[in-house]
Amino acid sequence: MSYLTTLLIVAQVLCAIAIIVLVLLQHGKGADMGAAFGGGASGSLFGATGSANFLSRSTAVVATLFFLATLGLAYTARTGRVGPQPSGGVMSTMPAPAPAPAGAADIPAPAKSEGAPPAEPAKDGGGKAADIPK
Repeated sequence: MSYLTTLLIVAQVLCAIAIIVLVLLQHGKGADMGAAFGGGASGSLFGATGSANFLSRSTAVVATLFFLATLGLAYTARTGRVGPQPSGGVMSTMPAPAPAPAGAADIPAPAKSEGAPPAEPAKDGGGKAADIPK
């Protein structure tokens, strides 16, 4: 099964590179406007309209191959596991956390003094509360 996964990964990477190249070769919708003002870029290797059909169809074919390789990788990843399949998701395969050390519960929390009045906010010279972060 490992050779199939390797083959699918190679196919997917090659298809991704081919899609990038094919998309960059295609001209956008604004390219025709530039040709009207004297830019001779519209007369390309495949002609003015022939490139759109050839490159569009090539992009669609390579994109289909890319998605098929992706589906194949998903299938091999699911069926390539050995042993029982967990039903609770990824977190059900994690080991149980270790219990807390016994000394951690012995740390006392700070005690509030009952007789002390609540602290007032600091005031600046004008009697307004100062901008002190709490």
